[in-house]
Amino acid sequence: MTLYLVIPCYNEEAVLPETSRRLAEKLTALTAAGKISADSRVLFVDDGSKDRTWALISECHRADRRFGGVKLSRNRGHQNALLAGLMTAKERCDAAISLDADLQDDLDAIDRMVDAFHEGYDIVYGVRSSRETDTFFKRTTAQGFYKFMKLMGVDIVYNHADFRLMSRRALEGLSGYEEVNLFLRGIVPLIGYPSTTVEYERHERFAGESKYPLKKMLAFAFDGITSFSVKPIRWVTGLGFLIFLASILALLYILVVKLLGFTVAGWAATTASIWMLGGLQLLCLGIIGEYVGKIYTEVKARPRYFIEALELTPEEPEETAENQAE
Repeated sequence: MTLYLVIPCYNEEAVLPETSRRLAEKLTALTAAGKISADSRVLFVDDGSKDRTWALISECHRADRRFGGVKLSRNRGHQNALLAGLMTAKERCDAAISLDADLQDDLDAIDRMVDAFHEGYDIVYGVRSSRETDTFFKRTTAQGFYKFMKLMGVDIVYNHADFRLMSRRALEGLSGYEEVNLFLRGIVPLIGYPSTTVEYERHERFAGESKYPLKKMLAFAFDGITSFSVKPIRWVTGLGFLIFLASILALLYILVVKLLGFTVAGWAATTASIWMLGGLQLLCLGIIGEYVGKIYTEVKARPRYFIEALELTPEEPEETAENQAE
């Protein structure tokens, strides 16, 4: 089988030399064991980095033809960069494995993913066996995210990020999803081909800084929820119905009190109810607005990325770098 390792990169100058060395060793070992063919490759995707990431990718390509690179015209985000790499690899491989450049994903798990592919699985998810290396805050918020996504009805693999193997058939299926608001962790399970999981221990980041601070993690989680579930909208509807019932009961109470002559000033209750209802209305409008915004970006159907440059081996089909967008 021809295997492609697809690695999105954004300002990964600090880790790329070590990452490329370890990936080269892994390709050599898998090829020697007869698990993959000598045509297997590592494909780095430069997501508009501002450091020497692309220069290092080009150096890797010149030094070892098993390394290739895709340079996006500007920063488009991790999910778009990953999709660009997978779609570039789709016609050149039997299976592709996506992983991060920071060496936190266990490279030894690749062997078990390849074994599962040979057993007939089209999708193999890398699942963390524990979160002992995470801080208490990150562990709690991450677990809460997966549980909340399940509550929202999103079919998502627990403790799985974007470390996964996909066969060519699965990649073809992925190419059929054309939404602009990408959340691959939710899209891939929808493809539906035979799948399994491989557990692994996630390591500490080798060097550099995380590209997913809290603000980006929260935005990513919210994008995932609003891209795959309409339950928040239904909750808004339910909340509005409950408030409507409460207002009818309050109206009946006011009429009864008025008829019995027990009138009260009621300034505090009136003020509190106005603030509460005003806050709820703004919250509901915000949730609805988020969905309207998603519709707005989807309807425009702008290209998800443009490829500025390719570094591929001469044996592979050459493509022009202009107007390559999904």
